[in-house]
Amino acid sequence: MISLIDKILRRDQQTLTYEKAKELAGHEDEAVRAELAQREDVRPEILYFLAEDPSPRVRRLIAENLSTPPHADLILARDDDQAVRGGLAEKISRLAPGMDPDEQDKVKRMAYEALEVLTTDQVTRVRQILAEALKDVAGAPPDVIRRLAFDTEIVVAGPVLENSPVLTDADLLEIISQGTAQGRLSYISRRNQVSANLSEAIAATGDEEAVALLLGNPSAQIREETLDSIIAQAERIEGWHAPLVARPKLSKRAVSRLAHFVAANLIDVLAARRDLEPDVLDEVKRVVDERIDAGEKDLSSLSEPLEDSTTPLEAAYGAAKTLQEVGELTVGHVSKVMKGGAQEPVLAALAVLAELPILAVQKAVLSKNQKGLIAVAWKAGLTADMAEKLQVSLLELGPDAIMKANGGNYPMSDNDMEWQFEFVCDLA
Repeated sequence: MISLIDKILRRDQQTLTYEKAKELAGHEDEAVRAELAQREDVRPEILYFLAEDPSPRVRRLIAENLSTPPHADLILARDDDQAVRGGLAEKISRLAPGMDPDEQDKVKRMAYEALEVLTTDQVTRVRQILAEALKDVAGAPPDVIRRLAFDTEIVVAGPVLENSPVLTDADLLEIISQGTAQGRLSYISRRNQVSANLSEAIAATGDEEAVALLLGNPSAQIREETLDSIIAQAERIEGWHAPLVARPKLSKRAVSRLAHFVAANLIDVLAARRDLEPDVLDEVKRVVDERIDAGEKDLSSLSEPLEDSTTPLEAAYGAAKTLQEVGELTVGHVSKVMKGGAQEPVLAALAVLAELPILAVQKAVLSKNQKGLIAVAWKAGLTADMAEKLQVSLLELGPDAIMKANGGNYPMSDNDMEWQFEFVCDLA
């Protein structure tokens, strides 16, 4: 299809010279100016001129054009139209790596100033666009990332707090020490490689959701004394029980204390762990017997040696293996058992399809490891839409909390999902 500008050039028997581009920049037809605004073979001064075009559409296209000069970007960063500033935010975030607030070069300094202006934009959506684009960029300017991390709106701060490699422990500890906006701590708890000092600071807040997510984060380093402190409070906070039971490398003391108050289904999980020494399993059995003697009827089924019993989860796993052998363990089967409401057949199907131990999948679910579950669904060959449904049915997350499919694609990169899948494997 021949463009409007090409038609004009043919009609006038001209090429796109500087003078012709200058003429077209003042053309009465907005569509002509919009087409000119998208071109990368136009002199910078023409693009600068169009940065003050009366049409928001033209100005937005200028804001998105990588050839637009930085002094025009600085004008567009203060544009009255939100869509113009949003388009500029998307573009300039791609240029942000390596930007330096102390830059001496005038042109580069103006580019950084435009970025700074956008981080203080009065419209949340503009700042959110920046945060989403810069959240995992290692070379993003630290001052800009800090400003976004301290933003009062959680939709801006959250992605950066959870993902940015630029934020230091000192930055994150400062945010924790200042108190937390709704959900802010939870984003920090989800970070890859949470340090022991950060874990201690999060645990000290007593934030129930954040601590549950911390416990469920397999990459979080939690000192034994910090875990002991959490367990001391956990009896009254049911949301911590499952991720505590699934937590790797539990000490004998921790296992014994948990056995005193967690529900029967979680006692099953403790007893089925392959990383516990025989004397620790004996301690679990002793505590269970004490609780049964004290009158806890729901534990009576555990009075036999726990490690020798066949659990419903193990039975479901065996059934899934049989279905696989006859070629009937399909995506359709997973969809069907999800509608049935019982978790065991779903966990078993995921484990067999993803070639994982069933306990690893169970621990990922119990610890509310959202990204880990998505990675398992991906490895199992399920669609991204089914991964959404799994988050609802297995993790009991609401619509606002699930990680949504992006046009049918998974919400994480293949590399990120491989990384998360390896963590789930380590839970076995």
